[in-house]
Amino acid sequence: MTLNIWIVEDNPALSRALKAGLEATGAAAVCGQFARAEDALAQLPSGPPEAVLMDVHLAGELNGIQAAVALRREYPRLPVVFYSIQDDEEYYRAFLRSGILSHYAYVRKSNYLLPESILPLLREARAGGSFIDPEIEARVEAVRHKDANDPLALLEPNEQAVAGLLALGLTNEQIAARLGYHDARAVSRTNGQIYTAWGLNSSTTDEKVARTRAALIYTRRELVVWDEDGVARVLVPDGNWKAL
Repeated sequence: MTLNIWIVEDNPALSRALKAGLEATGAAAVCGQFARAEDALAQLPSGPPEAVLMDVHLAGELNGIQAAVALRREYPRLPVVFYSIQDDEEYYRAFLRSGILSHYAYVRKSNYLLPESILPLLREARAGGSFIDPEIEARVEAVRHKDANDPLALLEPNEQAVAGLLALGLTNEQIAARLGYHDARAVSRTNGQIYTAWGLNSSTTDEKVARTRAALIYTRRELVVWDEDGVARVLVPDGNWKAL
C-alpha cells in the first residue's frame, strides 16, 4: 500500500533527493513538497497527507516543531517524522513544550535519511506509534532537568535583570542607572529578594559574600548551596548534591 506523504524541507536539492528516493521504493508517494511551514499550512484545506517528513530547521517564521503543532491543531495526531542536525537547547525545549516525546517520531539527519531508514518510521508514525532517538531523548531529559533547577525560574523578570548586571560586577548605583531606577536602594531591596529566592540570606549575613555567590549562581545557571565550612554543592540529575 502506497503511503501519501508531505516533505517539508528548505534545501531544494535534499527535498528532491528525498522525493526521488522514497518514490523509487514504490511504497511512498510524495503529494506535497514545501520549503516553509507556512506553505504546508496553506495547503491543509485541500486535505492532509497520511504522514509528514519534516526538517526541524526551516525557512520562514515557523520551525518544524511549531509547524507540527499547527498542523495537528487542524488534524489531531497527524503523523510527523522529524529529522535534524540541530543540537540547540531551544529546540529541545520546544519539543518538551509541544509534547514531542509522547506523539512524534524522530530520526537524526546523520542517519543519511536513507529510504529504508525513513519508511519504517513513517509507517510506524502512521500506525500511531513513535520512535525517539535515544541520544535525542537523553538531551531532552538533560534540558528538562536543567530547566527544573534553573535558578532564574525562581526570580521575577526585574530580579532576573538585576541578577544579570550583578553578575557582571556592576554596583547598585550602576545597576540603577542602567535599568532606569530612580533610587539605588530599590536595587538593594531587589538584591535581598534574589538572595532569599536562592537561599543565600540563610547561609550568610555578609552582603559581599551573598553578592559573590549570587553572581556565581547566575553564571552557572544552576542552584548552588554552601555549608558552614564554605563547601559548595550543586544538584545532579540523580537527585544528590555534588561538591564543586
